[in-house]
Amino acid sequence: MSIQWGRVFLAAFVMELVLFAIAIPLFVSGAGRVLIYVVPPAALIATFATTVWLGRRIKSKFVLHGVLVGVVGTLMYVALTRAQPEPWQYLLAHGLKVVGGAAGGMVLTRRQTESN
Repeated sequence: MSIQWGRVFLAAFVMELVLFAIAIPLFVSGAGRVLIYVVPPAALIATFATTVWLGRRIKSKFVLHGVLVGVVGTLMYVALTRAQPEPWQYLLAHGLKVVGGAAGGMVLTRRQTESN
C-alpha cells in the first residue's frame, strides 16, 4: 500500500487548526507569554489525537503516516510563519508533533493487529 497523502495533509491541517485555536485566544487575551509552556504539550496531544482520529481509514504503514502528519504539520507552520526565528520551545513542539504522530500510528497499528 502507498502513502495516503490526502489523509496525511488533512490530519496535519486539522492538527494545526487545533493548535491555532489554542494559541490565538491566549495571545489576544494578553497571555501570549504562556504559549511557550502550552504549545509543546498541546502539539504532542493534538498530533496524537488527529492521527488516531483521521487515521482510522489508513490501511497500512500507520507509524509512517503518523510521522508524516507531524512533519507536514511542521512544514505548514513554517511556511505560514515564513520560517521566522522561533523560541526553542516551539522547535521542541515541532519535534513533539512527530512523536505524537508516531504514537498515534502505533495505536492504529495495535488496533489493526487486534481486529485481525
